[in-house]
Amino acid sequence: MEFIADFHIHSRYSRATSRDMDTRHIAEWARLKGITLMGSGDFTHHLWLEELKNNLEDLGNGLFLYRPGTTGAPAGPSGKKEVYFILTAEISSIYSKNGRGYRVHNLIFAPSFKTVDRINEVLSRVGNLASDGRPILGLDVEELARIVFDIDENCMIVPGHIWTPWFSLFGSMSGFDRVGDCFGSHTAKIFALETGLSSDPAMNWRLSSLDSFSLISNSDSHSPGKIGREANVFNCELDYKTIREVLKTKDRKRFLYTIEFFPEEGKYHFDGHRLCGVRFSPSETRAHKGICPKCKKPLTVGVMNRVEQLADRPEGFVPPGAVPFKNLVPLEEVIAEAKGLSKGSLSAARDYLSLVAKYGTEFNILLNLSKEDLLSGFPKAVAEGIIKTREGRLTINPGFDGEYGTISIFGDDKGDAGSEKQLSLF
Repeated sequence: MEFIADFHIHSRYSRATSRDMDTRHIAEWARLKGITLMGSGDFTHHLWLEELKNNLEDLGNGLFLYRPGTTGAPAGPSGKKEVYFILTAEISSIYSKNGRGYRVHNLIFAPSFKTVDRINEVLSRVGNLASDGRPILGLDVEELARIVFDIDENCMIVPGHIWTPWFSLFGSMSGFDRVGDCFGSHTAKIFALETGLSSDPAMNWRLSSLDSFSLISNSDSHSPGKIGREANVFNCELDYKTIREVLKTKDRKRFLYTIEFFPEEGKYHFDGHRLCGVRFSPSETRAHKGICPKCKKPLTVGVMNRVEQLADRPEGFVPPGAVPFKNLVPLEEVIAEAKGLSKGSLSAARDYLSLVAKYGTEFNILLNLSKEDLLSGFPKAVAEGIIKTREGRLTINPGFDGEYGTISIFGDDKGDAGSEKQLSLF
């Protein structure tokens, strides 16, 4: 079966996370978006793990069905589109190796609560798992991998948002130049990488050393509405073993494509200093020798620059067997700009819910509806916004140094955008 999966989110027990990031709201928003499989996030946190155990029915195949109040026991049909979960957590490793400090985030996938309990038991001896949904451990990533794979060889470890400057595998401020330098003797057990919001697969294709890895994309969401801003589309059986096999073998027939942010919109795409208001492309950074012209301190080197440092291929290169991708702008953001409103406005949210109620799910609207259906059934400005997004006809100011980039679909020529008359059919 074809389905959409978002493996990387956080619960309400993580820092800077919405209190609505509970199992009920996550499942509700997954249905609105059209996501079948959600990562649980934060299984290392004892309170969140208790909620997961109380609300997820173990299907016996490494996946779990959302059934509120099940406490692990089977329940009758809910009457709603079913949402499945896979057990995941993110670990922040901050440690020194060979005289240098590293800060790397990794996603851990586990096939059962039994495995999760054992992982938590061992990691609790290393650091305080209750302090945050994404715990910080002074643990070498190679040792983390040894612990996890010794407990259950069917676990998966996926380096998270691999290009983020401060906390990632290839981060300019705290990372490595090669996967093997990070994972050492366990490198062969790593077969997937998370590209992160500030990069897309095309940027990663420039490194021949990454050709053997499956490149996955996830929302890293801290609030329900952000679920699915990046995701993965599969056509395979809904069970842990099969998904693991698809990722390990990089099976193009079953791993269809990823759904991507426009990477320029990510918080670390370009270089710069947020407090100084300085945003530089890699060439501008080189011209300034990596120094901020305002404060005279080193610039935060972003993802685009870091990719160019490590790339051995030209921009635009597509390796054989590459899994394709599609860039999207969230529907609510399209509606907001079409109406001339700010992101998160109540009016845009109401219109979003009306459209999803009529056409099934957000991803059905963004990915599947024909141009004719959009133009005949939607307000003109919203339809044009979706079409322009599909065609990549956008204006983007790239993000830098922790500040999201901004996307303009209509630019200064919004046509009927913002017209309440035009949008009144909601």
